[in-house]
Amino acid sequence: MSANASPLWHHFQDLRQQHEAVTLGMWMFLTTEVLVFGGLFTGYIVYRLSYSEAFEEGSRQLSIRIAATNTAVLLTSSLTMVLAVRSAQLGSPRDTALWLAGTALLGIVFLAIKFGEYALDYHESLVPQLAFREDWQSNRAHVQLFFTFYYSLTGLHALHMVVGISIVGVLAILAARGTYSADYYAPVEAWGLYWHFVDIVWIFLLPLLYLIGTRGSGH
Repeated sequence: MSANASPLWHHFQDLRQQHEAVTLGMWMFLTTEVLVFGGLFTGYIVYRLSYSEAFEEGSRQLSIRIAATNTAVLLTSSLTMVLAVRSAQLGSPRDTALWLAGTALLGIVFLAIKFGEYALDYHESLVPQLAFREDWQSNRAHVQLFFTFYYSLTGLHALHMVVGISIVGVLAILAARGTYSADYYAPVEAWGLYWHFVDIVWIFLLPLLYLIGTRGSGH
């Protein structure tokens, strides 16, 4: 943004009103996202209660070590996002850009680990309809159901990560150009809410998918 350009959109009276509108819009958007994930979580819980043994067996095939590593990566990315928002509030464009870039990088690390885990799952024949083991006998269909939920939930989460990484990357570039200041940082704060939401979803996925078995076998 050039030195003479105003960040105030023409349909708002001042930056405060604009900031409140952007924040409200993001909260409304996140509410719809809660409904999307909530439907999947509800379906998962219903079948989890119906086929507990099969779901626990499926969970035991997943790597708790990989999940723990990715959890640490995401929690760290939440910290860097908080620091990015704080730097924007303090009017430090350089620090804002650096923390945003760090957040995006950690998101990429998360996806790299996750896609590596998917490859490992395929190698171990844990993908319904493509490569699935034959050694669960009567529980096989229900174990496949667990993995269907596993790929649906983690895949949707990964898609949200891709969106978040892309936007945070753009925010980092804009911050480096001096777009944001102590008076105008609403986009950074709003997309920080989105990033934290995606991280919270993973915190729910961790116990639902990886920790329901009586023991973790790890890959």
